Amino acid sequence: MKVRRALISVSDKTGIADFAKSLSRLGVELISTGGTEQTLKKAGLKVRNVSELTGFPEMMDGRVKTLHPKVHGGILFRRSLKSHTKQARQHSIQPIDMVVVNLYPFQETVKNPKVKLEEAIENIDIGGPAMIRSAAKNHESVAVVTDSADYAVLAEELKKSKGKLSPSTLQRLALKAFQHTSAYDHAIAHYLEKQFVKEDGLPEFLSVPFKKVSPLRYGENPHQRAALYKRLDSAPKFSFSQLHGKELSYNNILDIDATIDIMREFKSTAVCVVKHNNPSGISVNDNVETAIEQAVDCDPLSAFGGIVGINQAVTPEAARMLLSKLSFFEVVVAPEISKEALQIFRERKNLRVIEAPEFRQIGPYDLRFVKSGILLQDRDNPIDNHLPQLKKNLKVVTKAKLTKADLESLLFAWRCVKVTKSNAIVLVKGTQTVGIGGGLTSRVDAVKLACEKAGHWARGSVLASDAFFPMPDNIEVAHLNGIRAIVQPGGSIKDPEVIAACDHYGIAMVFTGERHFKH
Repeated sequence: MKVRRALISVSDKTGIADFAKSLSRLGVELISTGGTEQTLKKAGLKVRNVSELTGFPEMMDGRVKTLHPKVHGGILFRRSLKSHTKQARQHSIQPIDMVVVNLYPFQETVKNPKVKLEEAIENIDIGGPAMIRSAAKNHESVAVVTDSADYAVLAEELKKSKGKLSPSTLQRLALKAFQHTSAYDHAIAHYLEKQFVKEDGLPEFLSVPFKKVSPLRYGENPHQRAALYKRLDSAPKFSFSQLHGKELSYNNILDIDATIDIMREFKSTAVCVVKHNNPSGISVNDNVETAIEQAVDCDPLSAFGGIVGINQAVTPEAARMLLSKLSFFEVVVAPEISKEALQIFRERKNLRVIEAPEFRQIGPYDLRFVKSGILLQDRDNPIDNHLPQLKKNLKVVTKAKLTKADLESLLFAWRCVKVTKSNAIVLVKGTQTVGIGGGLTSRVDAVKLACEKAGHWARGSVLASDAFFPMPDNIEVAHLNGIRAIVQPGGSIKDPEVIAACDHYGIAMVFTGERHFKH
């Protein structure tokens, strides 16, 4: 298909002048509108205004300018049909062979939390999507260009083929165009739903567009293909940048996700070590170097080859401490990595260094893809979001009481168990974990594993359980290992027996009234 006439109308003018020049050099007639026309003329190009083509001026504040038979007829008529060609001639409709359009910046506009509905509405493009869809439908005869990243590639193909584009290029552009308008329509529907639907419920319709941003070497295992996709809607989303190291793997990205969940849980300086989506150690300490040491020391064996998360800016001192404590770890994640710290991390060629400055800005919903559809739920937000209410609801149910220090340690343990896979048990001393049992199929086994991991550190520690104890046997194991206080949701039919066992062994227990399963 040879390009003889192109209609160009873009909001994002990145690279458009250079692309238009490449078209002009091939003898392509340029038609344009408004601001795009002025940009092209400033670049020294000869441009025909769309009003000359249609015989009508732009009107209604620019809402109506390309919605005209001489525009859409020129795009849509099938060149292979004599009847279409005859009608085009009868009505003086000139063929348009290329449509270069990107849309009003609706997504960027509504990202501003202060945007008014009226402004958002005015940034809903009508003529642009209509032209894109017309061109994409008639892609055998019309090239539709919606992405500035394609300009250079298309210019090169047109130059080599003397102004022609191959069928495969036209098909690729058409598919991309429909994906583009689909994502655009979804963003509008998503925004208007939030504006017009006032009931406090989950969305009635769920249509979340994703775009592949990075192919991965393989999935969980080498025989599985994999890629990372990015959400294209206007919902808040987490992103990160890689500053150093090997390419991220599928499993690395899963573990980074788990690390972010843990980092978000703590406002004070916190360090965590993650292995297979589970923490192997967590510490909160004003001194980040001490926190690193304590998080690794909780389970040094599991920390080997793990991922380290630090919820504060990483200093050179912290970087040195981390390298001295762990001979091998896969990834370090932090909101900020100082230049000096990055240089220190570069001593390890393969260490992946991830900077995630917006790690606390996560959307309100948690989505999971299952074979029968998509599961959507409210996100289990950090404990600090409702800490005053939690403290008010805490109920000491045993004869043994808690000191203020005990309570603070239990609340730290409660945060840690919340981010550990169920069934989960966490042992804590002060504000550092000493033993973690996560992802177990029975709660008593989780208690046993946490105590085994802690060793002698179990004695005098406090214990958190992410869900209620179904049997008092858990308390017997806790007693044998020297546990002195427990925090758990409560709510089991065996609660009286569990409380009685605690009273028998002199263990203090507090109920939270809330559960934090993490499957």
